[in-house]
Amino acid sequence: MKLNTQLKKSFIRLITCCFAITLLSGQTFAETGHGEEEEHGEEGHVELTQEQIKHAGITLATVTSGTIRDVLPVYGVVATNAERVQSVTARFDGVIREVKKSVGDPVRKGEPLVTVEANESLKTYSIVSALNGAVTQRNANAGEHTTDIPLLVVQDFSTVWVELSVFPKDVAQVELGQRVRILSLDSTHIAEGKIIYIAPLGQTGNQAIMARALIDNPNGIWKPGLFVNAQITRAEIAAPMVIRNEALQIVEDNPVVFVRGEEGFEARTVTLGRTDGELTEVVAGLSADEVYVSKNSFILKAELGKGEVGDDD
Repeated sequence: MKLNTQLKKSFIRLITCCFAITLLSGQTFAETGHGEEEEHGEEGHVELTQEQIKHAGITLATVTSGTIRDVLPVYGVVATNAERVQSVTARFDGVIREVKKSVGDPVRKGEPLVTVEANESLKTYSIVSALNGAVTQRNANAGEHTTDIPLLVVQDFSTVWVELSVFPKDVAQVELGQRVRILSLDSTHIAEGKIIYIAPLGQTGNQAIMARALIDNPNGIWKPGLFVNAQITRAEIAAPMVIRNEALQIVEDNPVVFVRGEEGFEARTVTLGRTDGELTEVVAGLSADEVYVSKNSFILKAELGKGEVGDDD
């Protein structure tokens, strides 16, 4: 009798435990299902405050029409603009009394450079700079006699030439006046110029034809002797919708653009058309006048990736 009572008590405890486990499981399932529903609702979106956007250096732009350039890629080297060089020589033979500038010194147009005492008159006269620039050569010192060698050489680097190498098969596509985009090898610096000269003869070393472009160089970024990449514009094609190439990111093997919406930034899959290295045509996936992230969109991609890792966990 006592044994039967104990068995009954054990059976009741077992039933109670099973019921509790069932309740807990149901509650956990409900909570998990609700959480997954919320995560799914936020999938593909990244929310950032205005302060976070500013701190990350994120730039926004509007989807608009634009022009895609059909370009011929070439390479080249920066060269001195030979039309902006002054070889400083003495007007009258004599003794050099003073040299006011050294190699590397900046000079202004009209600034005195050298003082010479003429042999015949024994009078001193000054030689002034004919342009703004810098001294790149000095072949004179006080007390020396003037010779046929230039006393100083002054060069103006506010503009420079870029000598482009064009293969013979592409020469027919190059014309005077064509626009050229010049890019540093790391693409951090870009300049625009035009073809001003096409050589009539080929170069014996690489069989290329030299085409010369003139570009502005106000900050002295383009140093003679530096190698560069270049894109010669062959044609310009109107496109109804374009975005900047920096905006594009790859998510799950698809090109995406982060578009601003009511719930933050949405990773929008897009279909792309033609590109010229700066702008890309969008065939589908965006609408005109939508606002998208044009710079530092990789930050949003990283944030999106964090959310996916959290989902997997």
